[in-house]
Parts: sequence; structure tokens; C-alpha cells
Amino acid sequence: MKNVFTAATLLAMGMLVASAQPKPPAPDELKALQEIVNSKTVDARVTAVDTFVKGFPKSEYLNFALTMAAEAYETTGNTTKAIIYYQQALQANPKDYNSMLMLAAETARTTREFDLDKEEKLAKAEKFAKDGMALIPTATKPNPQLTDDQWANLKKEDTARGHEALGLIAVARKKYDDAAGEFKLATETSPEPQPATFIRMAGAYTDGGKPDQAIAALDKVLAMANLPDQIKQVAQAEKTRAEKVKSAKK
Repeated sequence: MKNVFTAATLLAMGMLVASAQPKPPAPDELKALQEIVNSKTVDARVTAVDTFVKGFPKSEYLNFALTMAAEAYETTGNTTKAIIYYQQALQANPKDYNSMLMLAAETARTTREFDLDKEEKLAKAEKFAKDGMALIPTATKPNPQLTDDQWANLKKEDTARGHEALGLIAVARKKYDDAAGEFKLATETSPEPQPATFIRMAGAYTDGGKPDQAIAALDKVLAMANLPDQIKQVAQAEKTRAEKVKSAKK
């Protein structure tokens, strides 16, 4: 299974190897955790997580295990199950800002225009995002081997994720100026802003009637080195849409 886990989870995995936690797991607990980390498929990982939760319901590593299951489902696009496991991870650790940020983003992505509880969902997502972002500045290093600069960059990346989630929420509310502003903050905050964030920002500019700003953002994306073909196609399609909106305004 492709590992595309967040920085927080990868750091947690490093902590297991280095036994950097204040209370290292017992041998049987460590073995169960290694089963999770070493699993090769989504089904195997989730089964290993469920086995761990059942066998060690009061473990200090419960949040870590549940996050692994959530992110495994996320890699396959199974948002519904990812959300369930992120909710459980947050219950295991109410200060888990990673789960808060992921719940904010995934809730925004899965909320539909005509959902009867649309605003309730979005309000909950907004609270997750803002509560998670508020915890980042005072968060302590999850791994003492991190340098101060590395930890500062990771916190910037997580803050950027919060802005991106708020941008998605604003898009769902059709508040395109707010959305573009949040996506812009995400690109400015992240040490390594992703092309997808620029594309989302451009889409918000276009939908908000600002095609020139959209085109400028997309030109930045298209000028990026080693841009995957799929991303390039999406960016070009979005640029074409912005150009049509610009032409219609003349």
C-alpha cells in the first residue's frame, strides 16, 4: 500500500522505532503496533488497527493507531470511513489537531449543496479547523530528534492545511472571495505549497469574478518544474475556464 501519511503520523512512527515516548509500549503492545506499520494493504492495516484497539483499549498509542486507519482509508478515497476513524482518533486524544484539520477538510469536501444539514456540517468543519489551528503554536515536538527549524516548518505546513480547509468550507458556502483568501494564505504559509492549492485558489478567483487573478495563479502552477501530467491538465482546463470568464466580461 502506498504510504502517503501526514508528517504527524510519520513522526509518530519514528517515535515508535526510537522509543521516544515517555512510556514505551509493552512487548505485546509494540508487536501489535508493528503489525499496523508493516501492513501492506488498506484492509490489512485496518484489521491490524481494529485488533490493536480491541486488545489495548486504554493504550497511549490508541490515537496513533486510529489515525493510521483513517489515513489508510483516505488513500483510497473512502472518505466516509476515514471520517469515522478520525473522529475516533480525536476521541482518543481531544488535542489531536491533525484529526481536527482532516475532519474539517473532509467534511467540507463531502458536504453537498442541497444537504438539509449543510450549514450544520460546515459550521462543525469550521470549528474543527479553527480549534486545530489554535493548538498548533503551542504544540510540543512529537519527536525530540527534530530540529527547531524542522518543527517550525511542520507547524507552518499544518497551519497551511488549516487555511486550506477553511478555503474548502468557504467554497461550499459559495463565499469565493473568502475562499481565495484562505487558499492564498495556505500557499504563503506552507514551506512547500502544493499545485492543487494554487488551482483551488484560481477556481475561487474565477467563480468570484476575478479571472485575471485566477490566470496569474495558474501560470505559476504551469511554470512549476516536474509538474505531473494530470495536474498540468487540470491547471490548463481551469485556465481555459478563467479565460472564457474573462472574455465574457469584455
